[in-house]
Amino acid sequence: MKASTIIKSMMVAALAALTLPVAASANLTARANHDHITVDLFYHGSEVSVRGVSDPGAELIVKLESPETGIVMKKKDKVGGIIWMNTGKVHFEDIPDLYFVQSSKPLDEILSAEEQNSYIVGYGAVKDHATVSPAKDQAEKDMLFGQFLKFKESNKVYLAKSGGFDMETKDDVQSYYMNFDWPYQAKPGDYTVTVYAVKDGKVVETATAKVDVEQVGAVKALAGMARNNGAVYGVLSVLAALMAGFGVGMVFKGGGAH
Repeated sequence: MKASTIIKSMMVAALAALTLPVAASANLTARANHDHITVDLFYHGSEVSVRGVSDPGAELIVKLESPETGIVMKKKDKVGGIIWMNTGKVHFEDIPDLYFVQSSKPLDEILSAEEQNSYIVGYGAVKDHATVSPAKDQAEKDMLFGQFLKFKESNKVYLAKSGGFDMETKDDVQSYYMNFDWPYQAKPGDYTVTVYAVKDGKVVETATAKVDVEQVGAVKALAGMARNNGAVYGVLSVLAALMAGFGVGMVFKGGGAH
């Protein structure tokens, strides 16, 4: 009798669990509208939008970056306190050439510093992850990285901002949409989009997508010539410049003073 009672109790509990309402859960997804950007003679940049779904109430961070690489920049100082001159080179290692990060709310409000460093989210995490040389101490590293950021932002290949998300919850699923302006300065190559779902200051889920930027047509041919046959490319460049000058001369030929 005792065993029979236990079995009946287990069956009742199982049936009760089946009839209880269960909160819906959406796996985080990410999809880029332009996963293949072609660079031709008429290319002036593009736009990359990211959309998907997440669990309701999750804050979102979207990061778009190139693979980590080494970047060398010239260092300028005042010589004799008068003239600015190149005085050396600064090497940045383990750092992306392009880095965009955008969050649904200010980054420091939704993600702890430890998590930012763990996932390399935000400028501070990029700086801490990178190696900067020669930098004799942290203060000099901060200064050099600050100059690096100014240069990258001026070329529109580094961006950090919050807001700009369209988010809607329906049937216990949160959909989102946001977009980046894609700069023409971005180099051909493979880029990764990573979306982070955040709750209580921690990343709870990630999803990724790819964006490929490829040169095509005449642009691809000229780039290949510049890499593989510099002499021919140089001659053609000079001829093109001469022809351009000749064309301008023909347009203004005969124009005299009045």
